Amino acid sequence: MLFKALTGISRRWRAAAHRVPSQCAVCHGWPAQRVCDACAARFAQPAARCVRCALRVPPEVEVCGACLRDPPLFDACIAAVDYAYPWAGALAQFKFQGDPGWAGALATLMRSTPWAEPALEAADRVLPVPLSAERLCERGFNQSALLARQLAGAKADTRTLLRLHASEAQSGLPRAQRLRNLRNAFALEPARAAALHGQRVVLVDDVMTTGATLHAATQALREAGAGHVTALVFARTEAV
Repeated sequence: MLFKALTGISRRWRAAAHRVPSQCAVCHGWPAQRVCDACAARFAQPAARCVRCALRVPPEVEVCGACLRDPPLFDACIAAVDYAYPWAGALAQFKFQGDPGWAGALATLMRSTPWAEPALEAADRVLPVPLSAERLCERGFNQSALLARQLAGAKADTRTLLRLHASEAQSGLPRAQRLRNLRNAFALEPARAAALHGQRVVLVDDVMTTGATLHAATQALREAGAGHVTALVFARTEAV
């Protein structure tokens, strides 16, 4: 009984907290949402991006030269913002400083990105890029899973795509080395893999750098027969 009462109080407190104004985390305006409308308009303007890898391209270009030469395994990639101020700091707070409260604001910006809403609506399921058990224990939550739940509700599926092992730190490594580190890092829950055959999947992650993680995850989905894979990320780094 005590547990149920405390749970009820906690839920009511969280619901009330969403209605209480606070400072914008970017401009510190008061009262505001986590990211106020003015800062979203200023720092999250849609940009012309390659439809296959989400790098910035000139407005008249649809697919960048790199993707024409070597197309990625996923069919499309959508990114909300560049990995730059203020979003790099927001993601650091989200992932490394234990602030899962960023999930709602970041997911709202992702859903508002051109082509994101149609991709989510058309998807049979939305899969977050999973963390290894060790990284999940260290962080306490999977930031990509929180984003997927905010983006897709019941379509979010955190049980099908699995991370088998942690890889060494990827920061600063070239794409080829990242791919080697991620070899056989992902697999599908055996009892759920067959259901992916022919399905449209949206694969959610927070940041795309070289695309190695999304490539490795997509490879596992392709092997299970996924019919179409769209990668949806919050931030895209510049070419490396």
